[in-house]
Parts: sequence; structure tokens; C-alpha cells
Amino acid sequence: MATSPKEPTPMAEPSAAPDPRSADRSTSFMGSDSGKATGSSKPSGRSMPRSPLAAIPLSTKLVASMLILLIVGTVGVSVAICQMADDYLMKRTDSQLIRQANLGIRNATLLRQEDLSKNGLGPTDYFLQIRDDDLHIISDDLNPMQVNGVVSRPRLPADGSMGSIPLGQPTTVPAYVRVSQQASPDRDAMKRARASWRVVAMQWKMRNELDGSEISGVLFIGLSMSDQDEAVHDLTAFCMVISAVVVLLGGIISVLLIQSTLVPLKRIEKTAAKIAAGDLSQRIPNFPENTEVGSLAASLNAMLARIEHSFDEQRQTTEKMKQFVSDASHELRTPLAAIHGYAELYRMQRDYPGALERADRSIQHIEDSSTRMTVLVTDLLSLARLDEGRGIDPTLPVDLTGLVRDGVDDLHALDLGRQVATGKVCLHTEDQPVSQVMQVTASKGLSGRKGRSKEKITVGEHLGPAVSLDIQEGPLPSVQVTGDPNRLRQVITNIVGNIHRYTPSDSPVQVGLGLVKATIAPADLTGLDATGSSLARLTEAIQVAQNSHVGTDYAIIRVVDHGPGVPEESRTRLFERFYTADPSRAREKGGTGLGLAIVQSIVKAHQGFICASQTPGGGLTFTIVIPQGVSHDQGRVEE
Repeated sequence: MATSPKEPTPMAEPSAAPDPRSADRSTSFMGSDSGKATGSSKPSGRSMPRSPLAAIPLSTKLVASMLILLIVGTVGVSVAICQMADDYLMKRTDSQLIRQANLGIRNATLLRQEDLSKNGLGPTDYFLQIRDDDLHIISDDLNPMQVNGVVSRPRLPADGSMGSIPLGQPTTVPAYVRVSQQASPDRDAMKRARASWRVVAMQWKMRNELDGSEISGVLFIGLSMSDQDEAVHDLTAFCMVISAVVVLLGGIISVLLIQSTLVPLKRIEKTAAKIAAGDLSQRIPNFPENTEVGSLAASLNAMLARIEHSFDEQRQTTEKMKQFVSDASHELRTPLAAIHGYAELYRMQRDYPGALERADRSIQHIEDSSTRMTVLVTDLLSLARLDEGRGIDPTLPVDLTGLVRDGVDDLHALDLGRQVATGKVCLHTEDQPVSQVMQVTASKGLSGRKGRSKEKITVGEHLGPAVSLDIQEGPLPSVQVTGDPNRLRQVITNIVGNIHRYTPSDSPVQVGLGLVKATIAPADLTGLDATGSSLARLTEAIQVAQNSHVGTDYAIIRVVDHGPGVPEESRTRLFERFYTADPSRAREKGGTGLGLAIVQSIVKAHQGFICASQTPGGGLTFTIVIPQGVSHDQGRVEE
């Protein structure tokens, strides 16, 4: 029996592998599972106090959840369909191979021919190889029809060996590709040629015609899986397109449904915003009470009614308290004046015979106490009048520059060794902390006198990512406003007195004055609370007005000290009545806790804004903003 001639060296020969298609699919699914496992290793938001997921809107979460379900569902269905199709095509290929192998075995006589292709045996899509009982090749192989000069055949075990191919069981083996030198195959032809083969080995038997003995061997028959691969690939592409369309349509429908479902919640949100702005008369629209939103709306409306009633009661109680303080102040002024008069009378007669030294000390205490009580009652009376809109006439022309300069002189007089600098307040735009080097004066007397020494210090404050208020060295600018000169002088005096009482006498102070524009109305300005966020909002409005050259003119005063400062939790309460950050220290310094409350009331009576913020490096910074010229409907000063 003749053996097949040695085959030429192929152009491309894949390495042997038991089942590359199965390996590829296994690797793909393993990678997918690994990715999911990696994603699931992320700590859940439940274990974190503040998960980033908490900041995502509910509608976005719902839509994202729906899209994830659609993607997982469509991908899962697509994978299942492709896998089922692949398994079905594989079984069909195996059954075809077994049928063709049985057909070849029944034609045992033809199988022993040396050149199978001359007898036209078998279909052209199949590969056929005959081996004897010792697994040696006994005839030329039957190869499929060449396409563009490319021959593809299964990579079988070497001559005389079965390798890993079992008898009667179809097995996937890699392709052995041979390209003729004159051929120039395209990409598709090479792709089909490199496709794996499905091969089955069947044992054949026949009787020898010469001596009647039985001979046997092994028949290898294979079929290329290129058609199957192409069919599965097309099915996969089709499933991907259908999945994308389903996900897209599902996402659009989900967005529409979720938005329509959340419309009642949007209405509740808008109503809540109006209520938060101060309009407690707002109520949430009614919805069917058998729904969750309707039940929530009914509960919120009941709660809002109670809150509004409580605010009304609190407002009435506050008005009664203000009236009591006003009346008590008027009633206490007369006996306090009498106590003070008797104390002075006794001081005038203490040289007469019979006066006792102990009585001198007692009368001195009476006089001191009456003085403190007079100050307290005067402050209470001022607050009561300001709350009632009386005791102030904010319609007069005021030289704000002179008032600030007098305050600087007062601070010089109180603390002769303190360094006090003046300058112009302006807006500084830079995305970094602002610093300003200024020449300050350590005064030995009142402003304008000789004996000063100059020293450089650094001041400034960073109020936002790109905007800050700064004090530029120089004389105080000329600023005129409309207001009550006596009350505005009291504002400067109280702040200067605060610095004198609560900061070391050698700590520097900077006082700045300026005129700026801001895109905020005086009515909105006076409604701002005395916090850093309100100051940042005001600074932003100043920046917008500076760029657009449109806005309201405001006078701005900044007093910066470098003392011990005030803790943040106490800084927000500095303007409350009778509040002191350190009560024992306030008593030692003679404070009553009403000075800054009076300052805030006066500023608000001028439709202005005041806040206290931390000075960089330590200390307290007061910022006062007053409209330059606004009509006020306040009464005249009452005696």
C-alpha cells in the first residue's frame, strides 16, 4: 500500500490545541465573571457614612437601575441564544460527520484506493484520510475544494499515532492552512481557512479479496466549522443590535414614565422652597390620599399649619417681650437717676463731721452699680426703639470718612501703643489667598500728632475661590452716605470699644473704607444673615457688578484685628442680645452683651449688612455694608 507524499511547508500553521473555540468561549466568560467579581468587591454605600450615591437624584437612580436591568437582561438573553445556536450547530455537524463516516466505511473497497480524489469519493466540503490498523496512512487525503488557492485541512496526529482523538467521538482540532505561491487570497478567504475543524475517527473493517482475511483501519473524516462560526458571528451581531435598540427604547420609556411619576414630588419640592424662603402660608397641592404622594402631602400640610401657628405665637410673644423691655427701661430710669443723685450728694457732704469711711465705700458701690445699670437700661431702650423703628433718622447726609477717622483716633487714644493702619477697601480677584503689605503707624498720641513709628504688616482675607476683599494702603477715601450720623458713630464706637476690651493692646488693627457696586438690592441685603456664606454671596455680587458696571452703590467698612479671635460656634451668635463668648471676661471688662446687638440693629435700620468673620492668622474681621443713598421710611429721633 502506498503512502501519501510529503506535504509542502504551509504558509500559516496554527499550533495544536484540543478545542480552541471552547477555550476562547471559556476565557470570555471567565473574564466577564472576573470583571463582575472585581466590581462587586467595592464596599457598599451602606457601610459608608456619606456615600457618593446619596448625592445622586432619585430620578437618575431609577433610570440607571432600569438601564442596568435592561442591559443585563438583553446581554444574558443574547448570550444564551448564541450559546444555544452554537450548541445546535455543533450537534448537527457531529451528526453529519458520523453519517458521512458510516457511509465511507460501507464503501470499504473504494477506501483502499491510493488516490481518493480520482474516484470522486465524498463531498467536496469534507476531508477524508484512511489509515491502516497500525495508523499508517494508506491513501492520499481527500481535501476540500480550493478557494483562491488556499487549502485548509484539519491538523491530525502524526502518521502512526491517534494523538488525543478518541474513536467515534467528534473532536475539534485546529486548521492546517496551505497557500500556493501564485495565490493572493483576501481577508475573508484566510479567515474561513483558519477556522477550526470538527473531526471524527471511525474504525473500518473489510475482507481481503486475495486470501479472505479480515483487515481493518481507521477513517478520519472532518468538516470545516467556518460556516458555523460565520453563522454564530452574524447571530451575535444581530443580537447586539436588537439589544441596543431594546435598551435605548427602554431607557426613553423609563425616563418618560419616571418623570411623569415624580411630577408630584417636584411640586412638593417647589412648595417647600417657597416655605423655606419664609412664606409659611404656602400649602402642598392635594393629591389622591390613597397614593403615597397624597398621604405625604396631607401629612406635610398638617405639619405646616402647626408650624405657622407656632410662629405666630412666637411672634406675638416676642412683641410682648420687646414692649416689656421698653416699658421697663422707662420705669427704671427715674429710680436709677435718684440713686445716682443721692450718691453725688453724699460725696459732696462727706467732709462734714460724722461721715463714716465705711459709708464712703458703700456709696461708691451704689454709684458704680447705678452707672452700670444706667448703661444697661440705655442700651435696652436703644434696642427697643430700634425694633419699633424709632430713635433713628436715616435721612441725613453723613460724612462716613470723618466717622471712621474719629473711630481710628479713639482707638489710638485708648491704646497708645497699638498699630493702626487705614486704607481703601476694594475687590481683589485671584485664585489664591490675598495678602497686602501695608505701612501702619504705632501712634504715641491722637491721629495727626508726632511721635509715630512705621512698621510693615500683612493683612488680607480669602473669601472664595477667586474673589476676596482687600484693604489697600493709603488714606481713607471720601465717602458720603445717607443715614443717621449719631447712630452710625455709635456703630464705629461700639466696634472700637470691643477691640479695646477684648484684644491685646499691642495687636495691630486695620481699618478700611470704600465705595463699591453690587448686584443685590438693599431689601435683599438687609435680609442676609451674619454668616460667612452671606459675605461670600455679597462678594460675588460685587464682582458681577464690577464686570457689568451695573448695580447699587454701597459704602463698605472693614475693621480687621489680630487678637485672640472668636470660635466659629460663638462667631455666629455675636450679634445676639446679651450674648458674650466669655461671660466672666465680659463682666471684668464692663461689657453687657448688647453692644454688637445695637450695632446690627442700627445697620439693618440703614438697610445694610454686617458680619463677623475670622481674620487669617487669628483675630476677628467686621464687615459693614450700607447703601450710599436709599429712601427710608423711619421716624425722627424721639427724646
